[in-house]
Amino acid sequence: MNLPRASRDRRDMAHPASTDELCAWFARHHGQWPQGVWRAPGRVNIIGEHTDYNCGFVLPIAISEGVTACAARRSDNRLVLTSRQVGHATVQLDELTPGAVTGWAAYPAGVAWALQQAGHAIEGASIAIDADLPAGAGLSSSAALECAVALALTELSGVTVPETELVRITRQAENDFVGVPTGIMDQSASLLSRAGQALLLDCRSGSATPVPLDLVAAGRCLMIIDTQVRHSLSDGRYAERSRECAAAARALGVRSLREAALGPGKLAALQDDQLRRRARHVIRENRRVLKTAQLMQSGDLGAIGILMTASHRSLRDDFEVSWPQANAAAAAALAAGADGARMIGGGFGGSVLALLPIAEALPVAAAVRSRFGDAGWPEPTFRPALPSAGARRLR
Repeated sequence: MNLPRASRDRRDMAHPASTDELCAWFARHHGQWPQGVWRAPGRVNIIGEHTDYNCGFVLPIAISEGVTACAARRSDNRLVLTSRQVGHATVQLDELTPGAVTGWAAYPAGVAWALQQAGHAIEGASIAIDADLPAGAGLSSSAALECAVALALTELSGVTVPETELVRITRQAENDFVGVPTGIMDQSASLLSRAGQALLLDCRSGSATPVPLDLVAAGRCLMIIDTQVRHSLSDGRYAERSRECAAAARALGVRSLREAALGPGKLAALQDDQLRRRARHVIRENRRVLKTAQLMQSGDLGAIGILMTASHRSLRDDFEVSWPQANAAAAAALAAGADGARMIGGGFGGSVLALLPIAEALPVAAAVRSRFGDAGWPEPTFRPALPSAGARRLR
């Protein structure tokens, strides 16, 4: 898919070093050659937003962009962290407690802490981090960072942890150390995905089922439209939605909204209109996920677009996590020939995902860019979303 080039602002993580360049950069900063290089991808969620922490269903793919970590063992029980995008940090492993580390370094520090909490003996390490995944764009840069660091720390420490257990550990790092109440989707997509497949994830049982996604055979592509509006899951609004869903589940007498149903009079039991709308989104979104997976299995990808667009409207109207640029991008993409479009990620900023015929890629991008120009907003960027492999060692 030929799209306009992504932003060249290094702060946007758009142009990472090659593996050789990153290793050389590591050696200059840490005085030795790294003992390994690991990479974890970001993710795009085709459908299933705000359902993961409600024990529901999600359908993400890993994408080709991600976070790379070069690392070597240290003997002083420290994590010495260097990022090509955001700076440096040093933390003492035996002093890690939730809240003790803030900013970007809390994510790798939290992984070390969560591994220790799980009973794993983690050694100190020097870690150099690079990314081509823009932070705050709804592509799960934080989970990619956590997963890359988790692979580095476990292998350097001689610790074997199954991928499914690493999902739990890296989620705990984000939930309990960083303080963001996410579900397991982001870490699962980064660690468990396979090239050419989506991942149907049951967030209650943890089971992950691969679903074939052959976009080329269907004459389709997935376009990520970065609206350039940045968000942070730690700003409190994401946590607020989690609390609202928990309150709705309690009012309905169920453990989670996964167990709720849209039968006659069921939602009427929720007298609070806001909680009713939150629950309605989650219940209907779970149904959309399962229907989308069925359509993928049958190869009818074009029909998925209707479900994606319905998801966006629900996130905009019932869950109220969309933002003006996302609404405009989705509308412009649909008007220019996309099968469907929806905001992705936690909301309040980030990206839109559009499903469209390959031949419509440039017209859709032009239509979205024109809509943003008319509104006086910064120009969006575009990149393809390719179903890619999960986290792995590069060398």
